[in-house]
Amino acid sequence: MTTTLLILASDHRDSLERDLYELTDPPTPAEAARISQDKLTVYQALVDAAPELPEGVQAGILVDEQYGAAVAELASRSDGLINLSMPLEASGKEWFEFAYDDWQQHALFFDGDHAKVLIRDNPEFDDAKRTEQAERMTALSTWCRENRRPLIIELLVPATDADLAQVDGDKHRYDDELRPELTLRAIEYLQDHGADPAIWKVEGMDSEDDARAVAELAVRDGREASCIVLGRHSTREDLDRWLEAAAPIDGFTGFAIGRSIWWDALVDLRAETIDRDEAQRRIASEYLAYARDFLGARGQ
Repeated sequence: MTTTLLILASDHRDSLERDLYELTDPPTPAEAARISQDKLTVYQALVDAAPELPEGVQAGILVDEQYGAAVAELASRSDGLINLSMPLEASGKEWFEFAYDDWQQHALFFDGDHAKVLIRDNPEFDDAKRTEQAERMTALSTWCRENRRPLIIELLVPATDADLAQVDGDKHRYDDELRPELTLRAIEYLQDHGADPAIWKVEGMDSEDDARAVAELAVRDGREASCIVLGRHSTREDLDRWLEAAAPIDGFTGFAIGRSIWWDALVDLRAETIDRDEAQRRIASEYLAYARDFLGARGQ
């Protein structure tokens, strides 16, 4: 099997400002410093947990430049202990935009292992906007290959109103009954337009057959790509089911889970019901719990 990559995702920006720190205006320097400090706590928890992983399993951090520059610098100097991925997309946008006009310089500034972009797509979305987004993915895929910075495409497939109408508004039914096929169609569309990442970061599937179909599509026509399961701030029950379905499949080589691991600890830290040491311990414990779930289902 390919080396397993278990990423602790901490690249959230707009949603973090809004939902965790409850900011309604751009952060003050003190508020920004607090967010950066909390991201450093998440990273330190990962460093604590990494030695507990078995041989052949790589711990990873996905962190943004805006609040996580210190984390990126530490990870890049960790002598291979921590795999570093960094996002290129602007946060909180409906359609893909680069975070910086000179994104190439930012992408190469830190000595990272992967570049990452998040996009939203659904075959029923606007054709012109889908094409424009796919063409940007194509150009980015080419740039990443030429600059030896393997690309992770994080693909979210939101339900349209028509999708939800088919399942009586039940989002769990959408995930189970409609999203797997829509994910396949979205990936194929992006591939056909020239988007070829090293890793597809996808929403989890409820069945092993659906997960296998995604993994097989990722390597269509000789492509070299693997898949990892994203977290989407889902419940432990949902994530355990998604990891159990994906882990036995060779094409799924890990996960990238964030808020489901560190959110509650940071909420309690902000409320001052726990101290920073306890937050760090809890985050490390949660990360290792998901790691054990994935590796157990994978037979590692």
